[in-house]
Amino acid sequence: MTAPLTLTAPDADPTALRTTFALFPSGVAAISAQVPGEAGPAVLVASSFQVGISLDPPLVLFAVQHTSTSWPRLRAAAEAGGRLGVSVLGEAHDLTARQLASKAADRFAGVESTTAESGAVFVHGAPVWLECSVHGQFPAGDHDVVLLQVHALGNAPDTEPLVWHSSGFRTLTPR
Repeated sequence: MTAPLTLTAPDADPTALRTTFALFPSGVAAISAQVPGEAGPAVLVASSFQVGISLDPPLVLFAVQHTSTSWPRLRAAAEAGGRLGVSVLGEAHDLTARQLASKAADRFAGVESTTAESGAVFVHGAPVWLECSVHGQFPAGDHDVVLLQVHALGNAPDTEPLVWHSSGFRTLTPR
């Protein structure tokens, strides 16, 4: 016999909400660009990245906290005519993801990457690369949802993705 399902209101237990959300596995994307006037690229790491939002035009999205200090810099690069590089991180990027998400002065130190003429920065070893512009942005609670339009793409289908699940990095079982 199956135990009865017990549901909790999210406002009754914020810890339960975080725990529940953490049980949804998601990919991990590094969104990065060269910012005019800055020595190194800006980057943010998002586990909220989603593809397949639209095929015509090709749109993807991610959510970013209002408190992010990286997003305003990336947005400024896009507003100056640059593009954003999205690298869906691969299974070998566990430590790279942590470094790119850190508060270090040079988050790209030792990280193999390529900067396109558009200013988009791509991390080597990723299964997916997308060169994007900002299509739109709107508030959603304590985050903003950002729609990106894809202008160019690349992929390495034999590279397994890095997955964020239960508040930690995981890898898929190889095919």
